[in-house]
Amino acid sequence: MTATRIGDAVLSTGLLAHLIERYPGARLTITAGPIAAPLFQGVPGLERLIALSKRRHARHWLDLWRQVAPIHWDLVVDLKGSALSWLLRARHRRIMGKGDDGEHKILQLSRLFALAQPPSPKLWPTLDHLMAAEKLVPAGSPVLAIAPAANWRGKQWRAGRFAEIAARLTAEGAALAGARVAVLAASHERAQAEPLLAAIPEDRRLDLIGAGDLLTVAALLGRTNLFIGNDSGLMHMAAAMGVPTLGLFGPSPTGIYAPWGPLAAAARTPESFEELWATPGMYPATTDTLMDGLTVDMVEAAAIDLWRKVRLSAS
Repeated sequence: MTATRIGDAVLSTGLLAHLIERYPGARLTITAGPIAAPLFQGVPGLERLIALSKRRHARHWLDLWRQVAPIHWDLVVDLKGSALSWLLRARHRRIMGKGDDGEHKILQLSRLFALAQPPSPKLWPTLDHLMAAEKLVPAGSPVLAIAPAANWRGKQWRAGRFAEIAARLTAEGAALAGARVAVLAASHERAQAEPLLAAIPEDRRLDLIGAGDLLTVAALLGRTNLFIGNDSGLMHMAAAMGVPTLGLFGPSPTGIYAPWGPLAAAARTPESFEELWATPGMYPATTDTLMDGLTVDMVEAAAIDLWRKVRLSAS
Protein backbone atom coordinates (compact mmCIF):
# COMPACT_ATOMS: atom_id res chain seq x y z
CA MET A 1 0.00 0.00 0.00
CA THR A 2 1.50 3.27 -1.11
CA ALA A 3 0.67 6.97 -1.33
CA THR A 4 -2.20 9.11 -2.55
CA ARG A 5 -0.11 12.00 -3.91
CA ILE A 6 1.97 11.58 -7.07
CA GLY A 7 5.25 12.78 -5.57
CA ASP A 8 5.08 10.50 -2.55
CA ALA A 9 4.05 7.58 -4.76
CA VAL A 10 7.07 8.14 -7.01
CA LEU A 11 9.39 8.24 -4.01
CA SER A 12 8.06 4.82 -2.96
CA THR A 13 8.98 3.19 -6.28
CA GLY A 14 12.64 2.70 -5.32
CA LEU A 15 11.58 0.38 -2.52
CA LEU A 16 9.22 -1.37 -4.93
CA ALA A 17 12.08 -1.87 -7.42
CA HIS A 18 14.19 -3.35 -4.62
CA LEU A 19 11.44 -5.86 -3.76
CA ILE A 20 10.98 -6.84 -7.42
CA GLU A 21 14.70 -7.58 -7.64
CA ARG A 22 14.76 -9.36 -4.28
CA TYR A 23 11.76 -11.58 -5.05
CA PRO A 24 11.95 -12.45 -8.77
CA GLY A 25 8.69 -13.78 -10.16
CA ALA A 26 6.62 -12.34 -7.30
CA ARG A 27 3.00 -11.51 -8.08
CA LEU A 28 2.21 -7.99 -6.89
CA THR A 29 -0.94 -6.29 -5.70
CA ILE A 30 -0.51 -2.53 -5.33
CA THR A 31 -2.92 -0.14 -3.65
CA ALA A 32 -2.64 3.62 -4.20
CA GLY A 33 -4.82 6.69 -4.40
CA PRO A 34 -6.73 7.13 -7.67
CA ILE A 35 -4.52 9.98 -8.90
CA ALA A 36 -1.24 8.15 -8.30
CA ALA A 37 -2.37 4.61 -9.16
CA PRO A 38 -1.70 4.87 -12.95
CA LEU A 39 2.01 5.27 -12.18
CA PHE A 40 2.11 1.56 -11.36
CA GLN A 41 0.41 0.15 -14.47
CA GLY A 42 3.69 -0.99 -16.02
CA VAL A 43 5.25 -2.54 -12.92
CA PRO A 44 6.78 -6.00 -13.66
CA GLY A 45 4.81 -8.78 -12.01
CA LEU A 46 1.74 -6.62 -11.39
CA GLU A 47 -1.27 -8.85 -10.81
CA ARG A 48 -3.71 -6.31 -9.46
CA LEU A 49 -3.80 -2.53 -9.09
CA ILE A 50 -6.32 -1.13 -6.61
CA ALA A 51 -7.14 2.58 -6.84
CA LEU A 52 -8.44 3.42 -3.38
CA SER A 53 -10.77 6.43 -3.29
CA LYS A 54 -11.53 7.97 0.08
CA ARG A 55 -15.12 7.66 1.31
CA ARG A 56 -17.02 9.23 4.16
CA HIS A 57 -16.63 7.64 7.58
CA ALA A 58 -13.47 5.84 6.37
CA ARG A 59 -15.57 3.32 4.43
CA HIS A 60 -12.80 3.04 1.84
CA TRP A 61 -10.89 0.87 4.33
CA LEU A 62 -13.83 -1.53 4.46
CA ASP A 63 -13.86 -1.61 0.65
CA LEU A 64 -10.18 -2.49 0.63
CA TRP A 65 -10.60 -5.09 3.37
CA ARG A 66 -13.18 -6.93 1.30
CA GLN A 67 -10.75 -7.13 -1.61
CA VAL A 68 -7.60 -8.21 0.23
CA ALA A 69 -8.75 -10.07 3.35
CA PRO A 70 -9.47 -13.44 1.63
CA ILE A 71 -5.83 -13.76 0.51
CA HIS A 72 -2.98 -15.22 2.57
CA TRP A 73 -0.12 -12.89 1.74
CA ASP A 74 3.57 -13.76 1.72
CA LEU A 75 4.51 -10.14 2.38
CA VAL A 76 2.48 -7.04 3.21
CA VAL A 77 4.20 -3.67 2.85
CA ASP A 78 2.17 -0.71 4.10
CA LEU A 79 3.69 2.74 3.62
CA LYS A 80 0.66 4.49 5.11
CA GLY A 81 0.86 2.75 8.48
CA SER A 82 -2.77 1.68 8.47
CA ALA A 83 -4.36 -0.60 11.06
CA LEU A 84 -5.79 -2.78 8.28
CA SER A 85 -2.40 -4.28 7.49
CA TRP A 86 -2.13 -5.73 10.99
CA LEU A 87 -5.40 -7.59 10.43
CA LEU A 88 -4.41 -9.36 7.21
CA ARG A 89 -3.11 -12.90 7.14
CA ALA A 90 0.56 -12.49 6.21
CA ARG A 91 3.77 -14.48 6.58
CA HIS A 92 5.76 -11.24 6.82
CA ARG A 93 4.77 -7.60 7.10
CA ARG A 94 6.55 -4.25 7.03
CA ILE A 95 4.46 -1.32 8.18
CA MET A 96 5.67 2.27 8.06
CA GLY A 97 5.70 4.12 11.35
CA LYS A 98 6.14 7.81 11.96
CA GLY A 99 9.32 8.98 10.23
CA ASP A 100 11.91 11.52 11.25
CA ASP A 101 10.48 14.94 10.36
CA GLY A 102 13.88 16.11 9.10
CA GLU A 103 14.91 13.02 7.13
CA HIS A 104 14.44 12.50 3.41
CA LYS A 105 11.53 10.23 2.51
CA ILE A 106 13.85 7.86 0.65
CA LEU A 107 15.93 7.29 3.79
CA GLN A 108 12.79 6.71 5.84
CA LEU A 109 11.60 4.10 3.34
CA SER A 110 14.98 2.36 3.18
CA ARG A 111 14.91 1.76 6.95
CA LEU A 112 11.75 -0.31 6.56
CA PHE A 113 13.97 -3.12 5.19
CA ALA A 114 17.23 -1.97 6.81
CA LEU A 115 18.74 -1.23 3.40
CA ALA A 116 22.32 0.01 3.45
CA GLN A 117 21.90 1.60 0.00
CA PRO A 118 18.79 3.81 -0.27
CA PRO A 119 16.85 2.75 -3.38
CA SER A 120 16.42 5.39 -6.08
CA PRO A 121 12.90 5.82 -7.49
CA LYS A 122 12.10 4.14 -10.78
CA LEU A 123 9.16 4.18 -13.19
CA TRP A 124 8.10 1.57 -15.75
CA PRO A 125 6.50 3.08 -18.88
CA THR A 126 5.21 0.42 -21.26
CA LEU A 127 6.09 0.17 -24.95
CA ASP A 128 2.84 1.96 -25.81
CA HIS A 129 3.80 4.86 -23.55
CA LEU A 130 7.29 5.04 -25.05
CA MET A 131 5.90 5.06 -28.60
CA ALA A 132 3.40 7.81 -27.74
CA ALA A 133 6.20 9.89 -26.23
CA GLU A 134 8.37 9.48 -29.31
CA LYS A 135 5.62 11.01 -31.46
CA LEU A 136 5.28 14.00 -29.14
CA VAL A 137 9.02 14.54 -28.65
CA PRO A 138 10.71 13.28 -31.83
CA ALA A 139 14.46 12.89 -32.06
CA GLY A 140 16.33 16.08 -32.72
CA SER A 141 18.03 18.85 -30.77
CA PRO A 142 18.32 18.58 -26.98
CA VAL A 143 15.26 19.29 -24.86
CA LEU A 144 15.00 21.44 -21.74
CA ALA A 145 11.91 20.40 -19.77
CA ILE A 146 10.19 22.96 -17.56
CA ALA A 147 7.30 22.34 -15.16
CA PRO A 148 6.06 25.75 -13.98
CA ALA A 149 3.11 24.61 -11.83
CA ALA A 150 2.73 23.10 -8.37
CA ASN A 151 -0.14 21.97 -6.17
CA TRP A 152 -0.45 25.41 -4.55
CA ARG A 153 0.53 28.93 -5.50
CA GLY A 154 3.09 29.53 -2.75
CA LYS A 155 5.39 26.84 -4.23
CA GLN A 156 5.32 28.27 -7.76
CA TRP A 157 8.26 30.24 -9.12
CA ARG A 158 6.91 32.96 -11.39
CA ALA A 159 6.32 31.98 -15.04
CA GLY A 160 8.30 35.00 -16.21
CA ARG A 161 11.34 33.73 -14.34
CA PHE A 162 11.00 30.31 -15.94
CA ALA A 163 10.91 32.10 -19.31
CA GLU A 164 14.10 33.94 -18.42
CA ILE A 165 15.98 30.83 -17.30
CA ALA A 166 14.89 29.01 -20.48
CA ALA A 167 16.17 31.89 -22.60
CA ARG A 168 19.51 31.98 -20.78
CA LEU A 169 20.18 28.23 -20.88
CA THR A 170 19.29 27.87 -24.56
CA ALA A 171 21.01 31.04 -25.83
CA GLU A 172 23.96 30.85 -28.23
CA GLY A 173 27.02 29.60 -26.34
CA ALA A 174 24.98 28.48 -23.30
CA ALA A 175 24.84 24.98 -21.80
CA LEU A 176 21.84 23.94 -23.93
CA ALA A 177 22.31 26.29 -26.87
CA GLY A 178 19.50 25.94 -29.40
CA ALA A 179 17.62 23.36 -27.33
CA ARG A 180 13.91 22.84 -27.65
CA VAL A 181 11.90 23.81 -24.56
CA ALA A 182 9.18 21.43 -23.40
CA VAL A 183 6.55 22.81 -21.03
CA LEU A 184 4.73 20.24 -18.90
CA ALA A 185 1.71 20.67 -16.64
CA ALA A 186 -1.75 19.23 -16.12
CA SER A 187 -4.52 20.48 -18.41
CA HIS A 188 -6.10 22.60 -15.67
CA GLU A 189 -2.75 24.35 -15.07
CA ARG A 190 -2.47 25.81 -18.58
CA ALA A 191 -3.17 29.39 -17.46
CA GLN A 192 -0.17 29.27 -15.14
CA ALA A 193 2.08 28.18 -18.02
CA GLU A 194 0.82 30.54 -20.74
CA PRO A 195 3.36 33.35 -20.06
CA LEU A 196 6.17 30.82 -20.38
CA LEU A 197 4.77 29.28 -23.55
CA ALA A 198 4.37 32.71 -25.12
CA ALA A 199 8.03 33.54 -24.47
CA ILE A 200 9.46 30.46 -26.21
CA PRO A 201 10.18 30.75 -29.96
CA GLU A 202 7.60 28.71 -31.84
CA ASP A 203 10.18 26.61 -33.68
CA ARG A 204 11.66 25.42 -30.37
CA ARG A 205 8.47 25.20 -28.29
CA LEU A 206 7.03 21.82 -27.24
CA ASP A 207 3.64 22.33 -25.63
CA LEU A 208 3.14 19.15 -23.59
CA ILE A 209 0.47 20.44 -21.23
CA GLY A 210 -2.07 17.68 -20.64
CA ALA A 211 -0.15 15.51 -23.10
CA GLY A 212 -1.21 12.14 -21.71
CA ASP A 213 -1.52 9.87 -18.72
CA LEU A 214 1.16 9.67 -16.05
CA LEU A 215 3.28 6.98 -17.70
CA THR A 216 3.15 8.78 -21.05
CA VAL A 217 4.37 11.89 -19.24
CA ALA A 218 7.11 9.80 -17.60
CA ALA A 219 8.16 8.57 -21.04
CA LEU A 220 8.13 12.17 -22.33
CA LEU A 221 10.37 13.25 -19.48
CA GLY A 222 12.70 10.37 -20.30
CA ARG A 223 13.31 11.94 -23.71
CA THR A 224 14.50 15.27 -22.25
CA ASN A 225 18.02 16.32 -21.31
CA LEU A 226 17.46 18.58 -18.30
CA PHE A 227 14.44 19.24 -16.09
CA ILE A 228 13.77 22.40 -14.08
CA GLY A 229 10.59 22.72 -12.07
CA ASN A 230 8.90 23.49 -8.79
CA ASP A 231 8.64 20.92 -6.00
CA SER A 232 5.97 18.69 -7.56
CA GLY A 233 5.11 15.21 -8.72
CA LEU A 234 6.60 16.01 -12.14
CA MET A 235 9.92 16.85 -10.49
CA HIS A 236 10.06 13.44 -8.80
CA MET A 237 8.97 11.71 -12.01
CA ALA A 238 11.80 13.34 -13.95
CA ALA A 239 14.38 12.19 -11.41
CA ALA A 240 12.89 8.69 -11.39
CA MET A 241 13.33 8.55 -15.18
CA GLY A 242 17.04 9.33 -14.78
CA VAL A 243 16.74 12.87 -16.16
CA PRO A 244 19.11 15.47 -14.65
CA THR A 245 16.66 17.25 -12.38
CA LEU A 246 16.77 20.64 -10.67
CA GLY A 247 13.94 21.18 -8.18
CA LEU A 248 13.03 24.66 -6.98
CA PHE A 249 12.08 24.98 -3.31
CA GLY A 250 10.66 27.58 -0.97
CA PRO A 251 7.79 26.72 1.39
CA SER A 252 8.50 22.99 1.33
CA PRO A 253 11.34 21.18 3.12
CA THR A 254 14.26 20.44 0.81
CA GLY A 255 15.74 17.91 3.23
CA ILE A 256 12.65 15.71 3.00
CA TYR A 257 11.46 16.20 -0.58
CA ALA A 258 14.47 17.14 -2.73
CA PRO A 259 14.63 15.15 -5.99
CA TRP A 260 16.59 11.94 -5.46
CA GLY A 261 19.23 10.52 -7.75
CA PRO A 262 22.87 10.83 -8.82
CA LEU A 263 21.99 13.71 -11.15
CA ALA A 264 19.42 15.51 -9.03
CA ALA A 265 19.79 18.82 -7.24
CA ALA A 266 17.73 21.48 -5.50
CA ALA A 267 17.85 25.27 -5.43
CA ARG A 268 15.93 27.02 -2.71
CA THR A 269 15.02 30.46 -1.45
CA PRO A 270 17.39 32.14 1.03
CA GLU A 271 14.49 31.96 3.49
CA SER A 272 14.01 28.61 5.17
CA PHE A 273 10.88 26.53 4.93
CA GLU A 274 10.01 27.53 8.49
CA GLU A 275 10.54 31.24 7.82
CA LEU A 276 8.25 31.17 4.81
CA TRP A 277 5.50 29.39 6.70
CA ALA A 278 5.72 32.12 9.32
CA THR A 279 4.87 34.77 6.71
CA PRO A 280 2.04 36.97 8.06
CA GLY A 281 -1.29 35.85 6.64
CA MET A 282 0.20 32.66 5.25
CA TYR A 283 -2.51 30.28 4.05
CA PRO A 284 -1.92 27.82 1.18
CA ALA A 285 -5.29 28.38 -0.45
CA THR A 286 -4.83 32.14 -0.81
CA THR A 287 -1.14 33.02 -0.39
CA ASP A 288 0.69 34.23 -3.50
CA THR A 289 4.09 32.84 -4.46
CA LEU A 290 6.66 32.63 -1.67
CA MET A 291 9.46 31.91 -4.15
CA ASP A 292 10.58 35.44 -5.04
CA GLY A 293 13.73 35.16 -2.94
CA LEU A 294 15.00 32.56 -5.43
CA THR A 295 16.47 34.66 -8.24
CA VAL A 296 17.05 33.73 -11.86
CA ASP A 297 20.79 34.09 -11.26
CA MET A 298 20.62 31.54 -8.43
CA VAL A 299 18.71 29.03 -10.56
CA GLU A 300 21.02 29.56 -13.51
CA ALA A 301 24.08 28.89 -11.33
CA ALA A 302 22.50 25.70 -9.94
CA ALA A 303 21.50 24.53 -13.44
CA ILE A 304 24.99 25.12 -14.85
CA ASP A 305 26.54 23.29 -11.90
CA LEU A 306 24.21 20.33 -12.45
CA TRP A 307 24.96 20.34 -16.19
CA ARG A 308 28.69 20.16 -15.45
CA LYS A 309 28.04 17.04 -13.39
CA VAL A 310 26.07 15.59 -16.29
CA ARG A 311 28.99 16.19 -18.64
CA LEU A 312 31.47 14.70 -16.17
CA SER A 313 29.32 11.60 -15.67
CA ALA A 314 29.22 11.07 -19.43
CA SER A 315 32.98 11.41 -19.94
